[in-house]
Amino acid sequence: MNTTEDTTYYAQGTAAERWERAQLFFEAKDYAAAGRVLVGLVEEVPEQTGPRLLLARSYYHSAQLRRAEAELRTIVERDPVEHYARLMLGRTLQRQSRHEEAESHLRIASALAGDFEQV
Repeated sequence: MNTTEDTTYYAQGTAAERWERAQLFFEAKDYAAAGRVLVGLVEEVPEQTGPRLLLARSYYHSAQLRRAEAELRTIVERDPVEHYARLMLGRTLQRQSRHEEAESHLRIASALAGDFEQV
């Protein structure tokens, strides 16, 4: 498949059909294919958290950590109490050996999830 055909395949269908296709690719652990579908979907509906979060997760699982970080930061900027995005951002930073920076996001995620340490 050439690049044009490749792009056309991943962009084919309605937003709902592409969302479903991306989820199927992700569940099959084909994170690169899921990412290719999701990039266009996120561009089309940038305000929706679901596709952007799945794109970040696809990047994370395919070791595209800088891209995952960028998507997660966008989510957290728009919705500071999105606990899963905070958790993923913390883990993404940890994988980049940025432990100090990760710690604050992990603490916030834990607090937002109601996981308070016993004092």
